[in-house]
Amino acid sequence: MLVKEILDRGDLVPDDATQAMIEHRLEQPDCKAGALLDGFPRTPTQAVALEEMLKKFGGQVDAVPYIQVPEADLVERLSGRWTCRAEGHIFNEKSNPPKQAGTCDIDGSELYQREDDRRETVQRRIHVYMEQTAPLVEYYREQGKLIEINGDQPIDTVTADLLAVLPKPEQP
Repeated sequence: MLVKEILDRGDLVPDDATQAMIEHRLEQPDCKAGALLDGFPRTPTQAVALEEMLKKFGGQVDAVPYIQVPEADLVERLSGRWTCRAEGHIFNEKSNPPKQAGTCDIDGSELYQREDDRRETVQRRIHVYMEQTAPLVEYYREQGKLIEINGDQPIDTVTADLLAVLPKPEQP
């Protein structure tokens, strides 16, 4: 609930809480062969903490995908997102609109916009990102781990580009 309140304001979750959640998740058996993290780390400080945490598991950061999208497009995409109240199905005003405005195509329940998807909150999140997270791009670029993907393409193309450059997991 604390994390939800923080995100609804458009702020980032404090490092200690985020790191504890990530470490707990990485301790699970299904992460033994590795994991793909989305949205963490967000700062160079978190990146250093992640590297220390991964040492406990005998792991390391292999690659850091950076999907580049113009800021105006990010605001439009994120602030156009609507969620199904019953099951959490996601719709978007532009890229995946419901057949009937305000109603989920799958189960007929009401669609609502989460607080963190409102335009003002999205703009604040992007501002916070630019201040706190953008230095992370340079951090991983200097390490040769940054993989830049053009995110201003159709979803299927972005997905294919991403899968083509990510390291393949080792087979047992």
